[in-house]
Amino acid sequence: MALPHSLPQRIFLLAYNPDKGRVGLGTNLGAMLRAAALADLLRGGHLTDKRGRVAIDVRHPCRDPVLDALLEEIAGSKPHTWQSWIGHRQRAAVRAAHQQLNDGGWVHLQPHKILGLFPTSRVTIRDPRVRKELLDRVNTALHEPIGSIDPADAALVAIIAAGDLTLVLDRKTQRANKQRIQELTELSGPIGPALHKSIQAAAIGEV
Repeated sequence: MALPHSLPQRIFLLAYNPDKGRVGLGTNLGAMLRAAALADLLRGGHLTDKRGRVAIDVRHPCRDPVLDALLEEIAGSKPHTWQSWIGHRQRAAVRAAHQQLNDGGWVHLQPHKILGLFPTSRVTIRDPRVRKELLDRVNTALHEPIGSIDPADAALVAIIAAGDLTLVLDRKTQRANKQRIQELTELSGPIGPALHKSIQAAAIGEV
């Protein structure tokens, strides 16, 4: 059973509620997906942090069209903070995750119209074991020795916690694992705090 290789795809599958057959309304999905793409580029050595701003470190291809597009977007712009980049193009990030998961065979997309007017897609996970494996990785990151945790899984937990994805980490679990979540967030660099600030800013209407 293979897992999607990118953090945005993994975040999307975790945000999907199998009981409701969709991603819950009010989920900070777009922000989490943008943060996840930045985390992938940071882990891969493509980006670095320069005094709180995102900078290109290595510009070789990522072999992922979504990550490559974000890298080009950053390269063609003046320097911005991590929070600012998370706030950009969130709807496009959701559409891209949809398409990549569909192309990779992890989900099935069915065209649908809300109220018979607004086009969207119904998403069905083809193999529930994939989402279960991702949940197991989150649980492992919370309980295994910190030195043995895969950096991708550390970033996964940091993004889920900062994005307040209670479907995966409810408030009780977050409180019980507050110290470990902080450690995993620190391992992941600036992504978690920037995501938290971006969501807060969006909630109060800041640009």
